[in-house]
Amino acid sequence: MTAPPAGTDDSSRLDREIVSHIADGVAVVGRSSEVRWANAPFVAWCGGRAVGRDFFTALDLPEPEAQALRRAIADGRAASGTLRTADNRYFDVRASAAFAAESPGDRSDRSVIAVRDVTDAMLEQQKRAAIHAAGRTLADLSPTELADMTVDERIELLKSNILHYSKDLLKFDVLEIRLLDRQTGRLEKLLAEGMQPEAEARVLFAREKGNGVTGYVAATGRSYTCTDTTKDPLYLEGCKGAKGSMTVPLLLHGNVIGTFNVESPEPGGFSGTDLQFLEIFARDVAAALNTLELLVAEKASTAAESIEAIHGAVALPVDDILNDAVGVMEKYIGHDADVVARLQRILRNARDIKQVIQRVGERMAPSAAQAQRRHAGRRPALEGRRILVVDSDEQVRAAAHALLERCGCTVETARDGGEAVSMVRAVGADAYDVIISDIRLPDMSGHQLLLRLQDVLDPVPLVLMTGFGYDPGHSIVKARQAGIDLVLFKPFRIDQLLNTVEKAIARRSAPVARG
Repeated sequence: MTAPPAGTDDSSRLDREIVSHIADGVAVVGRSSEVRWANAPFVAWCGGRAVGRDFFTALDLPEPEAQALRRAIADGRAASGTLRTADNRYFDVRASAAFAAESPGDRSDRSVIAVRDVTDAMLEQQKRAAIHAAGRTLADLSPTELADMTVDERIELLKSNILHYSKDLLKFDVLEIRLLDRQTGRLEKLLAEGMQPEAEARVLFAREKGNGVTGYVAATGRSYTCTDTTKDPLYLEGCKGAKGSMTVPLLLHGNVIGTFNVESPEPGGFSGTDLQFLEIFARDVAAALNTLELLVAEKASTAAESIEAIHGAVALPVDDILNDAVGVMEKYIGHDADVVARLQRILRNARDIKQVIQRVGERMAPSAAQAQRRHAGRRPALEGRRILVVDSDEQVRAAAHALLERCGCTVETARDGGEAVSMVRAVGADAYDVIISDIRLPDMSGHQLLLRLQDVLDPVPLVLMTGFGYDPGHSIVKARQAGIDLVLFKPFRIDQLLNTVEKAIARRSAPVARG
């Protein structure tokens, strides 16, 4: 810093003395941008010499960056701007309008320029923007990529992107992400880098006590910084020799879906800014995980719809094959064993068609989504059960396939009583867990069907269907007298159908009382 110009009074000298101790840089420049006076911080930024030099050259500001501000100073106008130096430093520059000097020997115009080093703030802002940009690309896939990738491949891509940005952008080398299982409260590992195997395998729950920092963060939804792991009662060793850690919740719509933990070999190795960066990135990670979960659900739904459409298209034609094959087989029984054997093979193959379609659907839908779908509409008593539905109405038979097979049943249908009896006789006494029949069939009543089935089955697991109040042949009354009291009144709700079938299965499975 140079001495004040000659002729200044004590007040002016005091003012300059005060300005010289301001943390920000201050310089007085002429219209040609030459520095007339500067305080200590500004002189330091200029490498120890400022007076007499061009303001912009002294700060090493490239000319394209400086042109607008240089013209404003030359015109005597006030101006401001943030300028970047050649070595990637940032200065916030604010120049006053020109004024005439009061010194008797110097009447030239000059401006006061305040300069602040905003490098840290600018780099932090740039890093925040980079983190947001990285977060948006975590699960950003084109339609072509989505079509070509399996769910497992998408998960691996997401994990790879998280690791890449955590290391290259955030400079976190040791990390662990766990996802919260809402059913059990358990925190399941999604990925880990640099953690000890025993730490990765550690069973943790979303609880404030006894489950380390990770469990505490998942339970409270609050971030936690451990400045010294040797003195923190919550900390459980993750990385060998770690001295500091940060753990933040993965939040989606205000709900905790997991945790993101990073560790450092240095005590107090993370700053408040580091915590902010991790929280920003964690929000994007949570959003990416949600996007992936939606994609999995969408794929499962699409696969299920496709399989149901295929199954619906072939279900009734396959039933027709079964009915026709059974009808032909009954005519040949006792006459041509070879024809009967071939017809039995047709029956087996026709039944296998439905199961093949179902297995293909299971492979198409992601396993996680399958489990979710099974859990959502699960009725254990119906899984694996075989149901025969007898009705002349094609819509009723198609609906039986659609509704019951969603619960894991195998459904076959018949158009009349004769076909139903032939189907039961062909497949054996224990082939069907439940037989559902309309009380009015083209060739017989529901009660007559019961009598025919009693020649083959004992007991007959029959459920009768009818419209409200319609029973001209008193089939329901007669069936009830024979012990068949399960009736479905059309139109029935889905839950009524399923509940009735479950009751029929339970009755058949119940032990028979012996006197």
